[in-house]
Amino acid sequence: MKKEPCDGVYIISIAAKLAEMHPQTLRMYERKGLLRPSRTPKNRRRYSDEDIKRLKRIQELTQREGLNLEGVKKVLEMEEEIASLKKEIERLRFELENAESRVREEIDQLKRRFAISRAKPMSIAIRKS
Repeated sequence: MKKEPCDGVYIISIAAKLAEMHPQTLRMYERKGLLRPSRTPKNRRRYSDEDIKRLKRIQELTQREGLNLEGVKKVLEMEEEIASLKKEIERLRFELENAESRVREEIDQLKRRFAISRAKPMSIAIRKS
């Protein structure tokens, strides 16, 4: 969840309104490690659309699911790990499909070579003594 400096677009007051929270709540979530908004060169917080989604997810977990902030942190970490593992599975699936394709091509080439070599009559020189 590392961000480049200032890839966010919303100042804290706007982000808080969009997430339907008080700006102080956003600051507290940052202190607790639940959120890491990007920063301007003057160190001002800027929130992205992803940050807003994350704030809404935090709110859902605390209000609807009744989790405390430590529980929310664990859930968010697990969700990030699951997303990362899904990406890795997709990468490996793609790699496997490519390898299978290459193997099929090599098998087809070998079959063609073998068929060609079987089709050519072998010339055997017979010597008369």
